Amino acid sequence: MLIPLKRSSGAGGTGQAESRGRSQKAAEEAAASGTEQPKENKVTKIASGFLGVVVLIALAAGGIFYAFTKQKQKKQAEKEALDPDANYTEDKGDFEIPTDVPDEDEPRTSRTLNPSDFKAAFCRRTYCNQKQIGGILIAKLIVAEKPSVAMSYAKVLGATNRQDGYLEGNGYLVSWCVGHLVELAPPNVYDEKYVKWSIADLPILPEKWQYLVSASTKKQFGILQKLMNRPDVDSIVCATDAGREGELIFRLVYQQVGCKKPFSRLWLSSMEENAIREGFAHLKPSTEYDALYNAALCRERADWMVGINASRLFSCLYGQPLAVGRVMTPVLAMTVVREAAIAAFVPEKFYTVDLELTSGCTASSRRIPEKSVAENLLKACRKEMVATIQRITRKEKSENPPSLYDLTTLQRDANRLLGYSAQQTLDYVQSLYEKKLTTYPRTDSCYITDDDEEMLEELTEELEVFLGITPEDMDEAVPRTRRTVNREKVTDHHAILPTRSMLQADLEALPKGEQNVLKLIIARTLMAVSKPFRYLETLLTTECAGEEFTAKGKEVLEEGWKAVERKVLADILNRKQELTALPNAAENECGILNAELKEGQTSPPKHFTEDLLLHAMETASADSMPEGVERQGIGTPATRAATIEKLVQKGFLERKGNKKTKVLLPTDKGKALITVMPEEIQSPEMTADWETKLLQIERGEMEPSEFMTEINTMITELVKNTEMKKGANALIEKQNHWCLPELW
Repeated sequence: MLIPLKRSSGAGGTGQAESRGRSQKAAEEAAASGTEQPKENKVTKIASGFLGVVVLIALAAGGIFYAFTKQKQKKQAEKEALDPDANYTEDKGDFEIPTDVPDEDEPRTSRTLNPSDFKAAFCRRTYCNQKQIGGILIAKLIVAEKPSVAMSYAKVLGATNRQDGYLEGNGYLVSWCVGHLVELAPPNVYDEKYVKWSIADLPILPEKWQYLVSASTKKQFGILQKLMNRPDVDSIVCATDAGREGELIFRLVYQQVGCKKPFSRLWLSSMEENAIREGFAHLKPSTEYDALYNAALCRERADWMVGINASRLFSCLYGQPLAVGRVMTPVLAMTVVREAAIAAFVPEKFYTVDLELTSGCTASSRRIPEKSVAENLLKACRKEMVATIQRITRKEKSENPPSLYDLTTLQRDANRLLGYSAQQTLDYVQSLYEKKLTTYPRTDSCYITDDDEEMLEELTEELEVFLGITPEDMDEAVPRTRRTVNREKVTDHHAILPTRSMLQADLEALPKGEQNVLKLIIARTLMAVSKPFRYLETLLTTECAGEEFTAKGKEVLEEGWKAVERKVLADILNRKQELTALPNAAENECGILNAELKEGQTSPPKHFTEDLLLHAMETASADSMPEGVERQGIGTPATRAATIEKLVQKGFLERKGNKKTKVLLPTDKGKALITVMPEEIQSPEMTADWETKLLQIERGEMEPSEFMTEINTMITELVKNTEMKKGANALIEKQNHWCLPELW
């Protein structure tokens, strides 16, 4: 905690106190001995009184001069304060964030701190007066995204003194946001007429965007506002989550406060103490993340415009509250289309004839649509009871190890193997990250960079020792980690990995869900650097009654990565993965021990589980995207789980099934909504195109204004051209008294 040193009462104040003490002591000694003290003469008394008055006047003058000097220094510091983020405070039309604090008229100049002086000042844990160190102690403000993360930062930085809404110590102030402290204002803030929903007032396209502090987070916003404006706070570190939304959360607070102080960026992929220290030792310039902020701003405003205008438009058309979202609606449309395909599916029966051969295998015929044809073949085979071997084909095949986990792939596996929802998996892995057991989870990359290859090799060796796994002999000329390296496919963060801290942690103390997700990540890490799974596939082709029959067999040559999967995930997989090899056929003919007729039918498309829906979101419109585009799907790894949950909460989707396997089905309400939606709103192609353009903005390849103009045009055309669909009343029953949906 920063505590000011106690100052003396004034020049000579200490000496006066000591003199008085000595006089008093002498008097007491004289009284005790019976010796009479000499009386002070009149001249001495007058001189002492005059001296006291002079001292008091000097003290008062000194105090006034000190206060004046301090105020002058403060004004000068404010005048010279650097605006590190001029790119964000300049007028850029739609991209200026209004604040309650007016811009300063004074020109802003750069101020450079001496690193050695800065460090020395931070090592002192008290305020010192100007005379002692030549100025006021400066402090650095760290803004995290949530309290738990702030605690981790504070521990490493030595800020151990707990205050209301922040921690303090060692020259640092560590505070936090609570999600989005600052949010886009609802339409009625722009104009009171928007309280009433009317098609005549659409479209709502703000020229100057306005923001409000969330009512539930006003206290924490006020704390951050005071901290950012404290005179001893010289600079700020944006330490929110290292991603698009984290960048937006901090910058909106920074702008709303009206802060002009310089800030830098902490960019972490791990919450381990060493990683935190390394991150703070190599803070990034804020300007490196300008494009990321612009992409986040475009995403937020595009979602607001689509949600506000489309929801009001269709709610007014059909007399019922209908929530429409830029990403949410296309995802709902995908489930409706899938269920329509299932409902329209007509199964087709087929038949096969199976022959049990004396060689020890079973050979099957092709699928035969007509039952009578299959029955005739069965009779003929039973009559001959001999099959002639046409050919035996043996081919060695291999399956490469799976890639490291990105978030979506982890969510899919956790749903398929464990029955966890996408949101559950995200919550589990986020907790593991904050406990320093895994790296940053919100990543869309399955690779690492060249710089991380040595780290992964060392981590792999430690994991193998930890699990008691003996690695197979590898080619020393090619490191086993090499296939996991692809710098071009790592944007913000590399793939999800366990950390070295995990090796010393008490894993048994973790909740079961976190244990299982961590086990998946550990297994995938070791599988990704293992040898391929190699097997021998044998195809036996025989002939009987003029028809071909085939039998397949597989024989393991080298388990490779499947050995790791079997050992680490045995309790999760809960199944045997045994391959059956075909016995050797030494002769040209095989006897038939038995012949059977089998009946089957074609299968409809599968209902969407979260595993399958996540895959569909990830690959939506991939065929229509230009070659080389990495992110073709709708939503991002960080938002897909929330999109699914929102659809469930709003009653558009429902989960059905057992604990392990649940499917996502559109409700009648969801089906009705998609029925009345125009193609451009429910189209995954359009939304995927927007995601691609947001990624281009993030990379500085597209101007934000270009994207926002496109959104404005689309919304305007939607309002202008949309009419109530004929026959929609049969699907959506009008309500005379319906409540307004929650304002976006």
